[in-house]
Amino acid sequence: MLGINSDAVTIKQVEVEIIDRAWEQGWVVPQAPSVRTGKRVVVIGSGPAGLAAAQQLTRAGHEVIVLERADRIGGLLRYGIPEFKMEKRHLERRLAQMEAEGTEFRTNATVGENVDIEVLLASYDAIVLAAGATAARELPVPGRELAGIHQAMEYLPLANRVQQGDLASSPIDVAGKHVVIIGGGDTGADCLGTAHRQGAAGVTQLEILPRPPDTRAETNPWPQWSLVLRTSSAHEEGGERVFSVNTERFVDDGTGRVKALLLHEVEMIDGRFQKVEGSERSSRSASSGRRRAHGSNSSVWLSTSGATYVAATTS
Repeated sequence: MLGINSDAVTIKQVEVEIIDRAWEQGWVVPQAPSVRTGKRVVVIGSGPAGLAAAQQLTRAGHEVIVLERADRIGGLLRYGIPEFKMEKRHLERRLAQMEAEGTEFRTNATVGENVDIEVLLASYDAIVLAAGATAARELPVPGRELAGIHQAMEYLPLANRVQQGDLASSPIDVAGKHVVIIGGGDTGADCLGTAHRQGAAGVTQLEILPRPPDTRAETNPWPQWSLVLRTSSAHEEGGERVFSVNTERFVDDGTGRVKALLLHEVEMIDGRFQKVEGSERSSRSASSGRRRAHGSNSSVWLSTSGATYVAATTS
């Protein structure tokens, strides 16, 4: 059951099935408080943390208002996580439940701009800061300034706005292009799945860490986090993964636009990643020595959450 000596059960899927059935049967209903405290609380940010805090505070009997600077409630749930990974209907039904319980939502409310923090301090008994961390992690290598390089949280929200019906197509579209994702984690997988759905010609994902084993090593026993290779549904859909490589610089096509990445292999020495001398190669040959075509109209995305970056180049 715990994956100690055999595969773990799919607890997440079991829980999803239970709650989906509960919604379908009408068992999940608003839980309005029976007693009001008279206290007023404002929650700044409507992502997962903000919504969870707001619902619990409302149920405790407080008057709760959630402020969101975007045009829709949800934060990362709305514009970060792709539709294929979490359909927004799940978010909408929870928001409807929260509104029925008494939580109030206000969009296009940016504290420090059109919302005065001094007014909030004077008007509410408590303020919950749940704004999230929207400052992306950078990749400080030569060529980062080239046109066509974007953070993942520039790329993913646009794709989500297409799904919301705000845009006919994303301004950052990789149809027919070869994509390089620099870094792993959930954000990289989200970019991977989105690139598949936009019709990318091919996708390669680069990871600075060595390839994890397929099974738990004896030196990595339970209850430690299992250091094994994890494959998401996006990976199952296609693409290649290359491990133990680092981006050295982005290559200019001569017009100020990125056309390729120069990479090198790394190895861990005394707890630090060290370059393997003589291992430099272009992203054109990043995987299995096979050349990937790059045209003059290349674009690169940096998708950073932890350290994920993405590069997309024309076929």
